[in-house]
Amino acid sequence: MTHTTQTPTNSDYSLRGAIRLLGQKGLYLALPITFLWFGGMKFTAYEAGAIEGLIGNSPFIRFLLMLFETQTASNLIGTVELLIAVLLLGRFVSPKLAVAGAAGAVATFLLTFSFFFTTPGVFEASVGGLGISVLPGQFLLKDLVLLAASLVALNESLDAVERG
Repeated sequence: MTHTTQTPTNSDYSLRGAIRLLGQKGLYLALPITFLWFGGMKFTAYEAGAIEGLIGNSPFIRFLLMLFETQTASNLIGTVELLIAVLLLGRFVSPKLAVAGAAGAVATFLLTFSFFFTTPGVFEASVGGLGISVLPGQFLLKDLVLLAASLVALNESLDAVERG
């Protein structure tokens, strides 16, 4: 794969250029804020109780509840989420840090979106067709958007590493 160095053009200083810059920088603030908030909440009994059913119904991380008490499992997940946040924020220092953080974000949202299919109560039969419940259905569906944002961040970070 070859990369060419792009020379700034007038369009880079236009509205589209500003939107591109705002989107790129905003992504590296929005994703870490999300991980900081979600990760920090994992250290509370409230959040640990709220995710217990999600963890317990997941074939991928159910083992955490077999090895640890709910709060300890939640703390471990929170620690990983906080690490991902720090790595994503590292984009402002080193794109290599952001590659690791964005890869962690992709893995996180692949896992959490899988809860959409493993958690009871996602689909709401009373509304017919493909109706989904507010909780947990719509709550979990947002992970699809976060997965896409994480893939964009990973791609942009890899591009930045290649550019040097």
